[in-house]
Amino acid sequence: MIPQILIDDYDYPLPDERIAKFPLPVRDSSKLLVNTDGCFKAEQFRNIAAFLPEGALMVFNETKVVPARLFFRRDTGAMIEIFCLEPVEPSDYQLCFATTEKCRFKAIVGNLKRWKGGVLSLAVDECYCHENPAVAELDLKAEMVERVDNTCIVEFSWKGGVPFSKVIELAGNMPIPPYLNRDTQDVDYVRYQTTYARNEGSVAAPTAGLHFTPAVMDDIRAKGISTEYLTLHVGAGTFLPVKSHNVAEHTMHSEPFEVKKSFLQTLSAALDGGAHAGAGEAAAGETSAGSTAKARPVISVGTTSTRTLESLYYIGVHCIELGEPQVVQQWEPYRDEGYSYSAKEAIDAIINYLDANDKDSIIARTSLIILPGFKYRIIDYLVTNFHQPKSTLLLLIAALIGQEWRGMYDFALANGFRFLSYGDSSLLKRK
Repeated sequence: MIPQILIDDYDYPLPDERIAKFPLPVRDSSKLLVNTDGCFKAEQFRNIAAFLPEGALMVFNETKVVPARLFFRRDTGAMIEIFCLEPVEPSDYQLCFATTEKCRFKAIVGNLKRWKGGVLSLAVDECYCHENPAVAELDLKAEMVERVDNTCIVEFSWKGGVPFSKVIELAGNMPIPPYLNRDTQDVDYVRYQTTYARNEGSVAAPTAGLHFTPAVMDDIRAKGISTEYLTLHVGAGTFLPVKSHNVAEHTMHSEPFEVKKSFLQTLSAALDGGAHAGAGEAAAGETSAGSTAKARPVISVGTTSTRTLESLYYIGVHCIELGEPQVVQQWEPYRDEGYSYSAKEAIDAIINYLDANDKDSIIARTSLIILPGFKYRIIDYLVTNFHQPKSTLLLLIAALIGQEWRGMYDFALANGFRFLSYGDSSLLKRK
């Protein structure tokens, strides 16, 4: 049954001055709110390893933010902004960024009413690298192919034989969050990116990961915690507020993700209730045969990693019941009869599907919405920043820790924590 939740119940006062407009000079100097035992503690992020269970499995999103905002001019002088969302032709991210002549993207177009058709030329002076002569040499053009609802399909073409990844690096601007209310600056090209980002495709950063430094990662691994990676390309929909009074009327955005088979095998072992729990920190997990302990707690870094991990359960259900993966639908977890498969059974079903089809990774999409009433099947701990009022991300937190979210946010506001993308973070344990 779809939960009937009023979004006004997930509001809180957030003064503008509490929104971090810029990153701190040092990544791991941010604050960390620790809430693993019902008590709130203010700590330094660089000490996070001290609060993590030994022997756990910690999962990061290694997506890389692309400079997705491109500015073009009509021959009349009108400025048109094209905000690239995801590739259409080729639709594969790696193939699209490797193209050397032309490609098509789904995009949001600013000042669309001034662009009825025709070919646009890049506004070189609006590029971050405008002083680099290579920008002008690209001769980048944009042509509208079709309009789809509130987006457009745009074809880009350029000269020089360079891959589109280089084109957008030279011509694009970093898409920092709109609520920062400022232009992109030099610092954003370094700090609105995790230190471990690898796979190009996001138009927003997985911000919980912005705090991690190589030194912090060393401390985590020294505690016997293994670090694993997946990829979910974060879309612009992450910033969309819930506008409907009842959350049941909200349409969740869809995002693509990829998870390697080798990671799935590691995750399956972590979910194995027959193994010994790590360091006395085993988290309760349910199986079809009853309740048992996980071999290793799973720590998710960020809501994007969480959304991917929890979506994997339903991908596994698809493999069991339908024989192949499907898009994870928004309300799939809330069907009345529920699912009796254990998390391990679901993950093993994906592994079996990949083996049978000679694939090294699962590539899928998810429209999953996580809100109170959701049954977490994979994660036990979450590292996450502080989110906007009335947002789906705040609902995800409430689903994890219940009504404690309000006391936690009150504590953060009372103790000088900085909010949103460039703000501080928290470590939460699932209730």
